[in-house]
Amino acid sequence: MRILVVGSGGREHALAHTLSKSPDVSAVLAAPGNGGTATCGENIALADTDVPGIVALAKDRGIDLVVVGPEAPLVAGLRDALESAGVPCFGPDAYASQLEGSKAFAKEVMTAAGVPTAAYETFTDAASARAYAQKLNGPMVVKADGLAAGKGVTVARNAAEAIAAIDESMVAGAFGTAGATVVVEEALIGEEASFLAFCDGRTAVPMTACQDHKAAYDGDTGPNTGGMGAYCPAPVLPPARYGEMMELVIDPILRELSKRGHPFTGILYAGLMMTEGGPKVLEYNVRFGDPECQPLLMRLTSDLPAIMLACRAGRLTPELVRWSPQSAICVVMAAPGYPGAYPKGMPITGIEAAEASGGGAVKVFQAGTKLDGGRVVTSGGRVLGVTALGADLAAAQAAAYQAADKIHFEGAFYRRDIGEKGRKREGK
Repeated sequence: MRILVVGSGGREHALAHTLSKSPDVSAVLAAPGNGGTATCGENIALADTDVPGIVALAKDRGIDLVVVGPEAPLVAGLRDALESAGVPCFGPDAYASQLEGSKAFAKEVMTAAGVPTAAYETFTDAASARAYAQKLNGPMVVKADGLAAGKGVTVARNAAEAIAAIDESMVAGAFGTAGATVVVEEALIGEEASFLAFCDGRTAVPMTACQDHKAAYDGDTGPNTGGMGAYCPAPVLPPARYGEMMELVIDPILRELSKRGHPFTGILYAGLMMTEGGPKVLEYNVRFGDPECQPLLMRLTSDLPAIMLACRAGRLTPELVRWSPQSAICVVMAAPGYPGAYPKGMPITGIEAAEASGGGAVKVFQAGTKLDGGRVVTSGGRVLGVTALGADLAAAQAAAYQAADKIHFEGAFYRRDIGEKGRKREGK
């Protein structure tokens, strides 16, 4: 098989690396890729949202399967365009991708499917949104309806903060058309968990629960980011509850979308808040999380292309999805200034030493990197995802931080507490 991975982050390096290890895969291409994907195959300088360009590339290069990493190409209809052109694609169609592409659509589907979520209202008029915020007048969340590169969500402590976020989105147009509609919902209190499943339209098979770390600094302080690290399995959602979660937040969505004529195939990701009143869905994503993808794929022991093809063909079975009993953790190394403005082009050293330190249990997935005259240099805010396996969470954590300490680029920073919540739950 010849596989094309669409995207340029750490998730896409993890996908390209894992796919390239399959005995059934002869070539992996990445569009546009990064410094890491270049070590797995060939990078093609093509934007991940260039739908006609990707379709043409796939046909020209005889691609047998396109694996879409990020959400924007899926929302833009890449899967629909590829399948229409006779190119197999792993990922949901444009309609189903609205689960991530539109907060209002996701809430409407959750309500129709009976999925537990925060109480909410959707607004296209700023005055009405302000009035609702005044009525709630407690902790609440304001969400731009469309894709806003992870920046369209504000957790407001009171009505004044919520109204400021509403005006930023709907009046000032901070997120363009993505913020013309907003969802205002009650704030949920609890501990977050990420629950992902492979889906073939009718059947879903769960992955192991993960926990992401959004805040930039230790102790969940500082600005929100795209994710500073993740680990799995996450004790906040133990395996004994996976069946319950499937019945609560995954299977109802598959039934609802199938009823609407758009069976969901690909990855369905439920972002959960484990509240005192039970689990509730914060959001759905329609692809692997980044960085959750990195520790998940480190633990996957079965053949990823076989799982993806089974999902597309409607032949997914639990036997196809097998996991290592070990724990995995990913620590994100970021550029100085992230998630604000940051410098680029800084040389990175120590990646090989970091991977060697783990005796095969450490992999450094590259995210915001590129090759510059044979050197790996920084090109983004989240630069690397240092990912390690261990007999338990404590061992994986120790291996990941030992490896991260061997890597250097100017101003690099990373959280030192990835996995601590899990260790506390385990009493370790």
